[in-house]
Amino acid sequence: MSEPVFSIFPNENFVDLSLYQYGMEQCPPAYSFGPATRNHYLFHYVLSGTGRLMANDSRGISHEYQIRSGEGFMIFPRQINTYIADPKLPWEYIWIEFDGMRAREIIETAGLSPDHPVYHAAYKDLRENMKDEMLYIAEHHDAPPFHLMGHLYLFIDYLSRSSSSQMTTSGRVRDFYIKEALNYIEQNFPNDISIENIASFCGLNRTYFGRIFKETVGKSPQQFLLSYRMAKAAELLKLTDLSISDIGNAVGYSNQLHFSRAYKNVYGVSPREWRNKNRVMK
Repeated sequence: MSEPVFSIFPNENFVDLSLYQYGMEQCPPAYSFGPATRNHYLFHYVLSGTGRLMANDSRGISHEYQIRSGEGFMIFPRQINTYIADPKLPWEYIWIEFDGMRAREIIETAGLSPDHPVYHAAYKDLRENMKDEMLYIAEHHDAPPFHLMGHLYLFIDYLSRSSSSQMTTSGRVRDFYIKEALNYIEQNFPNDISIENIASFCGLNRTYFGRIFKETVGKSPQQFLLSYRMAKAAELLKLTDLSISDIGNAVGYSNQLHFSRAYKNVYGVSPREWRNKNRVMK
């Protein structure tokens, strides 16, 4: 039996999508992991063999799934789960742990959720492309971070396009509005924008926009905008010599006191304290 491959991604400077851990393992018969929870999204693709997944759905009810070669399963943040290799035909799988502000949106586009955690491919060629990207990441752990992130995006693309999930018309329309909102935030977060501005840009009533945004992204528009701005501020604090005031302006805060207060509410310390602890030395 081959030794498991396990790697930790060395860079945390990515916001929309970030890679955490990845690897590959041929499990011994009846090998089990759990019950456990994860902090991020964790996708397994089964290369050979079979096994079982026991996972809680969105209501906290546990379900059991049989998963075979050519299929996969997604484990969600804070979801209680256990997975067990078959005693006679144990599985070999490859896995990637990732997260980021766009992760939930992407995973839902692929049709995966705590209520539907099993991946079934409708297109064999795209499934094989997805598998190849996962193998590449696992086998090139010493590649530069941006190189690996490029392959993470390719993996995500093939995961979404190979899925057999068929979104409803209303789901496609909702997805369009959310993408428009996220693009607007990404392009305008340094400016003095409001939730009304974002809803108006999408052509939606603010109340309806706030509801579908939270249902899709998992945060209210206000929470997402704040998190996005503070994540961008953290990048600047870590990687640049800009002053605290300039960084506040760069992420939409003309008042340094308001910026420092908002940053402390998210990270627990002031921007200056955070920079002193996390600064990347040049």
